[in-house]
Amino acid sequence: MVDQYPPVSPYASGFLDTGDGNRIYYEKLGNPDGKPAVNLHGGPGSGSLRGPTRAWDPDAWHVIRFDQRGCGRSTPHASDPATDMSLNTTHHLIGDIELLREHLGIEKWLVKGGSWGATLALAYAEAHPDRVTGMIIPAVTMTRPEETHWLYHGVGRFFPEAWDRFRDHVPEAERDGNLVQAYARLMENPDRATREAAANAWVTWEDAVISLESNGSPGAYSKHVDDDRMAFVRICAHYFSHNAWLEDGQILRDIHKLHGIPAALVHGRHDLGGPVYTAWQLAQAWPDARLYVIEDSGHTGSQEMGRVLNEVTAEFAKLR
Repeated sequence: MVDQYPPVSPYASGFLDTGDGNRIYYEKLGNPDGKPAVNLHGGPGSGSLRGPTRAWDPDAWHVIRFDQRGCGRSTPHASDPATDMSLNTTHHLIGDIELLREHLGIEKWLVKGGSWGATLALAYAEAHPDRVTGMIIPAVTMTRPEETHWLYHGVGRFFPEAWDRFRDHVPEAERDGNLVQAYARLMENPDRATREAAANAWVTWEDAVISLESNGSPGAYSKHVDDDRMAFVRICAHYFSHNAWLEDGQILRDIHKLHGIPAALVHGRHDLGGPVYTAWQLAQAWPDARLYVIEDSGHTGSQEMGRVLNEVTAEFAKLR
């Protein structure tokens, strides 16, 4: 990716007590007097970037990033089978974002989120449009059932060997059904070896889907290791097996709530796991959103995608 700015490390960090036993780890970066922004990580369950970032102008932006429930440095961790997953839903995360905003004394902020973070950003903004100044959304998703089915079933037509291995890891009686639900059950198994094997099979499939992205980061999912991998897969399967607790088509249906909020949708033409059609549909329904289709990029980005994201981020910094 293109790095426009010097590396910026967090200048402060802390934990937010949600009141239900969860503690959310968060960090502050950039200029405390700059334009507020919150960065929502993907996954779900991948955790936020660790270490410095070069994606934001440190003089213009006051950036908040945090680890969503159950992953990264937030506690309790989803790798622990005793962690109650009923307290980890999209609605809980939306509540956490608002609680964090209030805790930090921020009136409004720009919301950025890619991949799963795009769905969370959109769901949050539709719930609290009066708190959003703008949106930057790379790798657009809305986590509709058709999108989840494509990622874990349909795109297997491009990678049949890898998909067969992904399918054949679940019990034989479940191979003709919903594979995400089958993996969700495996990730709740009390036997750690069973959970580890399922997590390994899941990230191997995810890596197969992005394996052609020579301009991006092929192998990105296998970089999750040990407990972070376990949490990532458990949370992913948990969310996707419940359709992210969103009604089918809810985000697109309610997009009128975001009219008047400027947005940039940045999507790779070669994103096999999340075809550009989703971003196109969203742009057609949202007059204030500009769609940038990056011709050399897949899901994990490219130099050109980085350049475009830098440009739109700089443009948003000028808006008041």
